[in-house]
Order: sequence, then structure tokens, then C-alpha cells
Amino acid sequence: MDCQRLSSPAEIPPNHRAFPAFPRVVQIMKVYNILPMGKPRMTRADKWKKRPEVMRYRAFCDHVRLLGVELPEANSHVTFILPMPQSWSKKKRLEYNGKPHQGKPDFDNLMKALMDAIFEDDAHIWDARVTKLWGEEGKIIIGEIVRCEHY
Repeated sequence: MDCQRLSSPAEIPPNHRAFPAFPRVVQIMKVYNILPMGKPRMTRADKWKKRPEVMRYRAFCDHVRLLGVELPEANSHVTFILPMPQSWSKKKRLEYNGKPHQGKPDFDNLMKALMDAIFEDDAHIWDARVTKLWGEEGKIIIGEIVRCEHY
């Protein structure tokens, strides 16, 4: 498959499926079995104080780096699958599985924690879509839209 990254979402023709002359646009998905977490509010004392939420955040960052998680600078769709509480009944778990997660942590805090774990400076990231969903296990799914000449 001969694929290349798109430089912007504007490059996707609005009716690209109707005209076979246009190259195909596909989404490449990578699934990482990492429990997502939001970035905690940090203080100066966190450099030497060992607060549990800060230690968990540092472990999250180490795990992200260890797995070699990559985030493209544009045309990405990051899906955070947040685990349902064990206390929920089977009925409630079935009802909420795959549904939007509308509580805390906020999606911007989840994305900030992920980008801070991957990049020293994330200023070059300019286009991303973020989704939060309920699931059985915590995961981070990163999709990238690419153009394929010969699909």
C-alpha cells in the first residue's frame, strides 16, 4: 500500500468516494492498552513530594514512552476508552459500553497528559480530534488519516 500523510484535512475531496480518479483516503488505527489519565494539577512541591496522583501520572508517562506511542501532527483521531467502575451492574455496563464518557477527566486534560508524555514541546501539533468513551478496559486508540494512491 503506497500511502502518504495528508498535510491538511482540506486535501480530502468532499466526494472522494464518488470519483475513482481521486486517491483513497484511509484511517490507520493503533491501539495502546494504557489506562488513560488526565494531567493532575502540579505544584512546586511535587518535585520532591510523592503525592499518589503525581506518581501515577509519572508512571503513565513512562508507560506511554515505553510503548513508543506516536501522535501525528495533523489528521489524527485520538479515542480514550475509560474503564467502567467495577461497582456497576452488568446491565449498566452493557448499557454504557461504547457510549460517550461525559464526566471527568475532561478530554483536554487527557490529551494534555498524552502529549506531555510523548513530546517535550507539543507546539507542532495543530490538528486532532478527541473522543472519550466508556469501555471494559482502559485504552488509547490513535487513528491517522492517510492518502493511498494504490489501495
